[in-house]
Amino acid sequence: MFTDLDGTLLDHETYDWRAALPALTRLKAMNAAVVLASSKTGPEIARLQNEMGLTHWPAIVENGAGLLKDGAPPQYTALRAGLDQIDPSLRQGFTGFGDMSPDEVAQCTGLAREDAERAKARAFSEPGLWSGADHARERFISSLAALGITAREGGRFLTLSFGTTKADQMAKVITRLSPRHTIALGDAPNDIEMLEAADFGVIVANPHRTPLPALRGEVEGRICRSELAGPLGWNTTVLQLLDRIDLSQEEE
Repeated sequence: MFTDLDGTLLDHETYDWRAALPALTRLKAMNAAVVLASSKTGPEIARLQNEMGLTHWPAIVENGAGLLKDGAPPQYTALRAGLDQIDPSLRQGFTGFGDMSPDEVAQCTGLAREDAERAKARAFSEPGLWSGADHARERFISSLAALGITAREGGRFLTLSFGTTKADQMAKVITRLSPRHTIALGDAPNDIEMLEAADFGVIVANPHRTPLPALRGEVEGRICRSELAGPLGWNTTVLQLLDRIDLSQEEE
C-alpha cells in the first residue's frame, strides 16, 4: 500500500492519523507493507513511521524526489541555485521553504516549530507558495522546466524538484517488495500517477481543495472515491478494499 499523508492519512487541520488505526492494525496483522509517500522530508517521515510502527518499510519522501535512507546524493543546493537563475521578476513570486524561517514555515503549514524545522531539512525538493499573478505562474514554471526543474501542485504547496514522481519511486519499491496487489491513496494532483499505476486507487475526499478530475480506472471501479475526508475516509475505504480483495482466499 502506498499512501499520501497531508489530507489523506493525516487530517488536513490537525495532522492526526489515529482515525485510521483500525485499518493500519489490520494491515499490520496481514504483514502488508504501508509505504508513506509524501512531500514531507526524511526526518518528518521517519518520525511518523516510528509513531505508526512502519519503520521496517520503505518510504517515498519529498514528493517522489527520493526514497528514505537509500543513500542518494542530495539535490537541494543545485535546486535552489537553479531557482535563483530565472528572471528575478518571476523568482520574487515564489517563496520556498528555503526562503522562510522555521517560524514562517510553522505559520503557513500549521506545524509546531520543531516539526517546521524538520520540514526545512530538505534534500531533494523545494515546496513553496506562489504569490504572483496567475499568468506569471505559467512563465515561472516554464522557466524552471528549461533548467530541468519540474513544479507540481500538491495539497498545500507548489513543489519543485528534478522530476522524479511518487509513481517513479513506487515502481522501485514494487520491484523490491514484489507485492501481490498494490493500493494507492491520495487527494492531490501530485498523487494522480500513483493512483493510476496501482491495482486499486482511492481518491480521499478533501473539502479544503478542488476535487481531482475523473481518472482512468474510475469507470471500471479500479479507482474509487471516499465519502469521508482524511484519515476517517482512509480507514473506511481501506477496510472495504481489503474485504473486496479478500486476500485470505489467496493464501496457499
